Amino acid sequence: MRTRNPSFLIIRVVSLIFIVAAVSLTLFQLFNYSRERNNYPAGMTIGGVAVGGVDAQIASERVLLVYSQPVEVQYAGEIIHISPAQVGFSVDIESMIAAADLVRTTSPFWGGFWDNLWNRPRPASAIPLRASLEDEQLLAYLETEIAPRYDKPASAAQPIAGTVIFESGAAGQELNIDRALTLIEDALESPTNRMIALSYQETDPARPTIENLEILLKQIIELSDFDGVISFYLSDLQNAQEIHFALDNGEDVLEPDVAITASSTIKIPIMLSNIIHRGTPDEKTAGYMEDVFQQSDNAAADILMTQINSLEGPLVVTEDLQKLGLENTFMAGFFCNPSNPCPLLRRFSTPANQRTDVFTNPDDYNQTTSSDIGMLLTDIYQCSETGGGALVAAFPNQISQADCLLMIEYMEQDKFGSLIQAGLPDGTKVAHKHGFIPDRFGVVHDISDVGIIYTPGGDFVLAIYTYHPVQGIWGEVNPLFVELTQAIYNYFNLSGS
Repeated sequence: MRTRNPSFLIIRVVSLIFIVAAVSLTLFQLFNYSRERNNYPAGMTIGGVAVGGVDAQIASERVLLVYSQPVEVQYAGEIIHISPAQVGFSVDIESMIAAADLVRTTSPFWGGFWDNLWNRPRPASAIPLRASLEDEQLLAYLETEIAPRYDKPASAAQPIAGTVIFESGAAGQELNIDRALTLIEDALESPTNRMIALSYQETDPARPTIENLEILLKQIIELSDFDGVISFYLSDLQNAQEIHFALDNGEDVLEPDVAITASSTIKIPIMLSNIIHRGTPDEKTAGYMEDVFQQSDNAAADILMTQINSLEGPLVVTEDLQKLGLENTFMAGFFCNPSNPCPLLRRFSTPANQRTDVFTNPDDYNQTTSSDIGMLLTDIYQCSETGGGALVAAFPNQISQADCLLMIEYMEQDKFGSLIQAGLPDGTKVAHKHGFIPDRFGVVHDISDVGIIYTPGGDFVLAIYTYHPVQGIWGEVNPLFVELTQAIYNYFNLSGS
């Protein structure tokens, strides 16, 4: 009888122990892996937030906690905390958890088990952020909460009393809203970079209001001690803002449309009517136009009216003005000359010359108001710039943009060098006509100048008429025109305006 080899028995027992241990270890690892599969795999992120090793509930809490934190905004030296809910930002946690669960449950069981058993690295899964932002709500927040509270508006330049100059304003700062929308959206969608600095842009100082300019102009007149009647009209050709007033011995006239002698400024309507009825001037007529504006030649102006109608040319000029709605301006007779006066063709009653509250002894032959001539110049300017406007509408097929440009060229030939022109920097383009007329005793009561002024800061129409019942003293009136023009030029050409 054979006996068992004791060493063989020991080997079998030891082998069995190892087998049992291996099976037990495998079962243990399998049990642990099964439990782990109920959680998200190591390395997984949802919206950039690590959720490996936790279940769906804890993962949701982690993600929501991160994306509910306020965004810190730095602007204008202040720190502002913006709550995501405040600007309509919300995370779609349900769809992200569903996507993460899909990754967890569809990964191969045994492949994942063996990777886990042998500690082999597995590829991490990243579920992208799914969120929505109410753009209009964020925009409204920036426009109603941030910008009004932290922007610094520019301060307007202010006129310096007693001078024709303005004190410069200060630049402001304004939130760059388009850039802010992008930066805040990026911060709301980031789990880590939730601090941003918003940018701003400088805003230029604004001009003073046109009301402040009017105050300054009246102060200049007051300081000049001019005690006659002044009728004033200014039009900003960029935005159609106007200043229109009349002063009688320093007192405001309630209705500024004061009838006043047009004198040589009436030659602008004469030029216009000649072109309307005769077309582009031929060489001979162009010579008369040049004499009218270079020399203020009354005889040449009479010829231009005679070309329109030999007997009633002035009345045709008046009819043309009435078609434009300029009811206070007329030409009632030819100029002729003091030693050979022409007959009055018609006596005109206008709303302006029927007033009794202010008296300027207007000439029965030619009258206007500062606003009438100012609006006529505005019409010429608009026609020259766009080829349209009131002139073209009133006289279709009779006047063109080229005609209006030509009229401006003629008016530029008035190189009188005083009044409005003397208040402008050298080289400034000014299309104007000045005027003054002595009475039969050689005394000048009326002095005027009207024109279109072109400047880097904006173009404008200016019409100034003065009347003095005793005598218009040139040494007083001319400096007044100069200072008023300087103040207006400075207003339009302030730095940053």
